[in-house]
Amino acid sequence: MDELHLGGATYRVRRASQDHLAEIVGLLLDDELGAGRESADDLSPYREAFAAIDADPAQLLVAVEDPAGPVVATLQLTFIPGLARQGAWRAQIEAVRVAAAHRSQGLGAALFTWAIEESRRRGCALVQLTTDKKRTDAHRFYERLGFTASHEGYKMSL
Repeated sequence: MDELHLGGATYRVRRASQDHLAEIVGLLLDDELGAGRESADDLSPYREAFAAIDADPAQLLVAVEDPAGPVVATLQLTFIPGLARQGAWRAQIEAVRVAAAHRSQGLGAALFTWAIEESRRRGCALVQLTTDKKRTDAHRFYERLGFTASHEGYKMSL
């Protein structure tokens, strides 16, 4: 477990457990895009996905707990080996969510700093992420953190 110290409060960053799942799904729902594609009605698909993530050593799903205990942020790190860049490892950051009441207070930036350091600790040469084109505020946030919009991403729903 790691800690983030922010504004006199200490947030705990830990590997998510099955006990965190409902709160993490709640964070996914508490989002303008997630509200239309997530559902808390049936947690079984999330349980199956969690089991696969938790069993894979290249995956790290984190739950950030505030001092009172509830999960107030989450993200998933995937560590990807590659031949490109002289065999460099990269970290992919996905599914970043911060509870509405905790946004714009520095928690997201602190969590990204933690994720970048964790990626560096695991030997990654770069950190990458994708973001929906509709998330213009997020784009500015990522650029403030030092990310560069260097590539165009494509997705295909199956």
